[in-house]
Amino acid sequence: MRATVGDRLHVHGRTVGDRDRFGEIIEVRGRDGSPPYLVRFPDGHENLLYPGPDCVVETRENENA
Repeated sequence: MRATVGDRLHVHGRTVGDRDRFGEIIEVRGRDGSPPYLVRFPDGHENLLYPGPDCVVETRENENA
């Protein structure tokens, strides 16, 4: 998994009824775009994440396509 600052992290709900969550990657702490990522969510809280299989990085390039 690779990301850059400004990309969006999409965290899929883990069980039926769980909502997907989206956050903006505000800092990449790994080498060459690898995790961990500091992510800011719409409610303002920030988490340092090592994304698992339930996460997808949505790059800014894909949004413009």
